[in-house]
Amino acid sequence: MSDKQFDVVVIGGGPGGYIAAIRAAQLGFNVACIDEWTNSKGGPALGGTCTNIGCIPSKALLQSSEHYEHAGHAFADHGIKVEGLGIDVAKMLARKDNVVKQNNDGIVYLFKKNKVAFFHGRGSFVKASEAGYEIKVAGASEESITGKHVIVATGSNARPLPGAPFDEENILSNDGALRIGAVPKKLALIGSGVIGLEMGSVWRRLGAEVTVLEALPTFLGAVDEQIAKEAKKAFDKQGLKIHLGVNVGEVKSGKNGVSVAYTDAKGEAQKLDVDKLIVSIGRIPNTIGLNPESVGLKLDERGAIVVDDECRTSLPNVWAIGDVVRGPMLAHKAEEEGVAVAERIAGQHGHVNFNTIPWVIYTSPEIAWVGQTEQQLKASGRAYKAGTFPFLANGRARALGDTTGMVKFLADAATDEILGVHMVGPMVSELISEAVVAMEFKASAEDIARICHAHPSLSEATKEAALAVDKRTLNF
Repeated sequence: MSDKQFDVVVIGGGPGGYIAAIRAAQLGFNVACIDEWTNSKGGPALGGTCTNIGCIPSKALLQSSEHYEHAGHAFADHGIKVEGLGIDVAKMLARKDNVVKQNNDGIVYLFKKNKVAFFHGRGSFVKASEAGYEIKVAGASEESITGKHVIVATGSNARPLPGAPFDEENILSNDGALRIGAVPKKLALIGSGVIGLEMGSVWRRLGAEVTVLEALPTFLGAVDEQIAKEAKKAFDKQGLKIHLGVNVGEVKSGKNGVSVAYTDAKGEAQKLDVDKLIVSIGRIPNTIGLNPESVGLKLDERGAIVVDDECRTSLPNVWAIGDVVRGPMLAHKAEEEGVAVAERIAGQHGHVNFNTIPWVIYTSPEIAWVGQTEQQLKASGRAYKAGTFPFLANGRARALGDTTGMVKFLADAATDEILGVHMVGPMVSELISEAVVAMEFKASAEDIARICHAHPSLSEATKEAALAVDKRTLNF
């Protein structure tokens, strides 16, 4: 086999792509990965949107801003005096960039360790041949490689607001939102999804006056209604101004910032002048430059690559995973699909259970859930039991000084099988994994209620919520 011919070629080096490449290499395939992300020095920046302008840098800024808010407010309750508190935004951003670089470099190391050939540039289909599919790599120099199997993992892009394209100076996507050089006095967000709430939280903590404009009449419609209401109460208390049922009109960007005209839920015309505007109204599959028509790769009306339940596309030996296909746009969903596809290529039975994919919003309080919401169960007519436990009654949460929120269990009324677990509160991004494991093993609420949990720990709230399904909590 020549150095330009591979068993598996992965287009895209984000969470789905690089994981697929590594797993395929572990299974004995000769693997190449193509990725075009570039760092400030012109070198490769593996990890895709997640590592470069998504999950990783946003968590770095969330952590920094949370430290700042604690120092300015919560430390006093612990008897810790802070004088002359200030924020060095440039240093905070530099730390964020260093965290990103560590992740970029880590993937480069993993490719070397697993003998994955890396090509820096944009990958696109050229033609199908007897040897597989010819892929052009357009980078510093142009070259072509051939893959018997191709895995497309090209991710997604931020959806712009019609009539107000991103300039990443005043009108920002998640990319620009992570690079604001100074704390804006006034900041607006269009869309109250994950990215919007997380970025809004960062800059609010640092001193910005933040207004969220959401078109839907309900807050966090995908979240269990009881949990969403609890979260909104906390955000309202923090000072996030959340307006629901808004119809955004003309957006004007100028030297002095951005002006947003909108109609509120009562139908009254409003105008909002801000320094920066973050648009967070969803993401669209990224097939720019992929040249799918050259090989007849089928896309749907959204521009996503059409795949079956096992991530097979309309073409033999061409697969697609992650944000560029159907399903939730989550890094960990892409990773699981990447592993499953590599194993399917090897003749194994890779599997992804969409019913147990966890969701997390890394605000404060954090929001996490897995499985069905109470409103979904009601709509389907399934008989269920619910149990909740507040962090207010949890000893570890009291010691932390963060008692906002609750854990909620939903279980089948007859069998007690866990159907969904929903949380809002401290560190629930870590607590949700227990619920995922339980649901994968078809556990009942009683199973969790009978398991010994360390005391004092936040995880005891999970046990108590499971007990609450049978109305026998011990600490509330």
